[in-house]
Amino acid sequence: MKLYKVKMDLTLVMARLKKFRLKEYNDVAPTIFVEARDPDEACHLAYYRLVEILLKQDNSKETSLLAKDILFDITIREVRVPA
Repeated sequence: MKLYKVKMDLTLVMARLKKFRLKEYNDVAPTIFVEARDPDEACHLAYYRLVEILLKQDNSKETSLLAKDILFDITIREVRVPA
């Protein structure tokens, strides 16, 4: 497993996430560090961690649908192993 640095773009979803405490995702361009086997898994884990934060705060059907909906509006800008 390697440590990956995932830079995300949440510009399109921040307005819909205002009611949540987003922790390290509380920025339109957060940088998330995850341990993964490959870059694809790193991107998946970065998104999964955001969904987990949302569902821990409000485990309703509306939040689940929101999590599915924002998947298509979140952009991964860069994935790399930090030097």
